[in-house]
This record gives sequence, C-alpha cells and structure tokens, in this order.
Amino acid sequence: MLDHIKIEDILFLDIETVPQCPDFQRIDETTQYLWEQKAAPMCKDGQTPGTVYERAGIYAEFGKIVCISVGFVYDLADRQLAFRLKSCFSDDEPELLRNFSEVINLFRKQHFNMMLCAHNGKEFDFPYIARRMLINGIALPAVLDSAGKKPWEVSFLDTMELWRFGDYKNYTSLKLLTHIFGIPSPKDDLDGSQVASVYWQDKDLPRIVRYCEKDVLAIAQLLLRYKGMKMISPDNVNSMTKM
Repeated sequence: MLDHIKIEDILFLDIETVPQCPDFQRIDETTQYLWEQKAAPMCKDGQTPGTVYERAGIYAEFGKIVCISVGFVYDLADRQLAFRLKSCFSDDEPELLRNFSEVINLFRKQHFNMMLCAHNGKEFDFPYIARRMLINGIALPAVLDSAGKKPWEVSFLDTMELWRFGDYKNYTSLKLLTHIFGIPSPKDDLDGSQVASVYWQDKDLPRIVRYCEKDVLAIAQLLLRYKGMKMISPDNVNSMTKM
C-alpha cells in the first residue's frame, strides 16, 4: 500500500482549533446572529446557540487555530527511522500561520514531491488552514492551494480516507485506529472536545501543543503501518518546539 510514495517526502500535521471568543456573549452582534443561524440545527433538548458555542471552533468562520504541529520521518545512521516534530503555536493566529507557511515552504525546497498527511485532513485540517490563511490575508503555500487541480495533482494524504478503501459511509477515529494497530494512544491526556476549555479557561496552550504533537506522531505511525513498515521507537522521536 502506498509503495509509490516515499515516507521522507511526507509532512504529517495536525491542528488544534478553538472558538474565537471565550463565550457567546463576547462576540459582536453580527457574528452572534450568524452563529445563531449556523447553530440552529445543533440545538436540541433546550440547548441554545450560546450553550453550543463551544462547538464553534470546528468551523473556520467562527473559530481560530491555536496550534499546528508538523513532523517528518528521516533515517538515522544505523538505518533506523526517526521522527522530528515542530509546532507553530500562538494566541496571535496570523503570526502562527505565517510561521507555518515558512515551515511548509522550507520543507518543499528539500522535498519537491512533498505531500501533506493528516487524519480526516481532507475534510478538516487542510481546508481549515487554507480558509484561515485567506481570512487573515496570508498567501497560500502551493501545496495547500488545490483550486483548479485535478484529483491526482492534489498533494494530500488522509489516513482516515485511506482506511475507508472506498467505503464513504465509514468514519473511523484516530483513537480507534491507533488501538487496533497497537500504536500508543495520543488521547491519554486530552481529547478534541476539551481543547477549547483548556485554552480559554485554563490558559494552558503548552498542554494543547503537547497533545497536538502526540496526534502527529500517531498519524505517522499509522501510515507506517499502512505501508507495512516498522514503527518509530519513542527513543528516536525529538521535538524542535520550545515552550
């Protein structure tokens, strides 16, 4: 599986997103109105747009990115595989996105056939990043600009889509796949539903960064298993992130 793709050309990534404000009452009136329209189908059993505002982070129009973690596989001298991680994180989303763009462009200079890989990336991570870049007036890196490209020209890999094998009604979480493949779970501290409260209430962005990096490593380990390759030893994982 995926024999034609070199593992060294893949940049694995994951993003963490939160609502743009700590709570519904702090957003401007126009955005409140627009969120009410968006949230109406979500409101059940007495819920209101305000009580479901914690879900706003999953929508690029109402959320923001607080962390993008990336990682890549490389060979050590003894032919073991190693993994290097780096995270772009900030309360200032434009700064974060500019830093991420620099990372992407640098990796592409070294890997002309680069691909991006995420879990559910085609439906979430990749379009979310692209939309937030446009909203913040930041030029899209070529690898993220899929407009007008033919399907085989788009440089995206999605570990969830690959697991479907054409079964488009199937959704499989990263937590489940890591479990069945014997990969250490990245969800041992947080899960996605807790990120907003950890960010806005606990103000613990470093904890979110650590969680995001665990996801990136898990995605890489999963793709290695798809390709029938050995997983990366924990001793060969290093992070360039300073927190």
